[in-house]
Amino acid sequence: MNTGKSSVCGWWGRPAETYVRWVLGVVLVAAVVRVGLASPQGGMDNAIVVRAAEAWLDGRSPYADRHFLYLPGAVLAAVPQALLPADVVRFLVPAGVTAGLVGGWVCALRIHGVPLRSRFAVYGLLGLALGFAPFGHLVQLGNWTAGSALALPCALLLVCRGRWIAAGLVIGAAVAVKPLLAPVVLLFVFARRWRALGAAVGVPALVSAVAALAMPDPAGFFTRTLPFLLRGEDTFVRLYEASPAAVLTRLGVPESAATLLAGGAAAAGVWCAWRRWGRGGEQDASARVVECAVMLMLSAFLVSRPSYDHYLLAVLPLLLAGALVPGSAARRPWFWVALVPQVPGFSWPWLEPGTRRAFKDAVTLCVLAGTVGWVCVRSVTLENADPPVARESPVPGSRAAF
Repeated sequence: MNTGKSSVCGWWGRPAETYVRWVLGVVLVAAVVRVGLASPQGGMDNAIVVRAAEAWLDGRSPYADRHFLYLPGAVLAAVPQALLPADVVRFLVPAGVTAGLVGGWVCALRIHGVPLRSRFAVYGLLGLALGFAPFGHLVQLGNWTAGSALALPCALLLVCRGRWIAAGLVIGAAVAVKPLLAPVVLLFVFARRWRALGAAVGVPALVSAVAALAMPDPAGFFTRTLPFLLRGEDTFVRLYEASPAAVLTRLGVPESAATLLAGGAAAAGVWCAWRRWGRGGEQDASARVVECAVMLMLSAFLVSRPSYDHYLLAVLPLLLAGALVPGSAARRPWFWVALVPQVPGFSWPWLEPGTRRAFKDAVTLCVLAGTVGWVCVRSVTLENADPPVARESPVPGSRAAF
């Protein structure tokens, strides 16, 4: 039995055929061109940030638009787009989003030592592009979540190589633009890496302070955006939120009870991440880093407002890249069950209108969080587990941090 399973892993580890790489390239380029032809500013979400930068250039407050939910650093980061011709931006943004997703997949593969030219690497990215609906949603919207989808795997790769401060700088730079990865700072707390924690917190604080001083309304994020977020946004945007706190209220659950349930689930998730870190590295120390960080992120998605389907692209590639590692979350059947609602092209009864997509997204989020939580707290001995795919030699000193 072990021989057969090892041969399957060996097949995935062999170099991908040339025609498969061409197919992957065509799929990715076609998505970029399709969005570029349809979206003048590279996507609806990107347009919000660009308008905020244009408002700042005109001397107005970027936070006058209540749908601009980013920190002040994002305004300055979007200025180059505001100065470029629209014909350039409309193709540049989807290309940048796609590049961020590809880069995140590459870093996730490197964490687990999977060869980048392997069949698993090529087919895995092709599966994400064609079989996971939020991938297309993110490229279409031009949402800046793509930066987090690149920064988190990059930071965890640095952690696995013992470069904690560099990882903190990467997380801090990502949070300075969009605070999606803020929950990951708890990883530095668990590991007692205080300098890395200082970098992760100090960079966005410094960038935000400097950028805010350049705004006509320096406290706009705290006086306008933060109260807007705490109120759960407006009735329209709430229809797209995948957080149980938002979905349960749409099913008739009182808001206080829904918030309590979501908060309890998030707290349980943080406890699972803490247990996972305390359990040690076992055979593969990188699995410890990935599972702990992913559990922290999923815990935040359970309770945060907003919480959209494309947020999952910050964590899903990390889980999928470890599918060939014994005991990983991607080897659990419920991991794949969680992805079923996100298969494009399948019609779900009563859930087809866009405003009802959040119900499918909530199922994926909750099942995925439960699966990773179970993996974090499981007590399984891996001595008799199947050997993983042939992996590249680890970087010298990559286990020094553990």
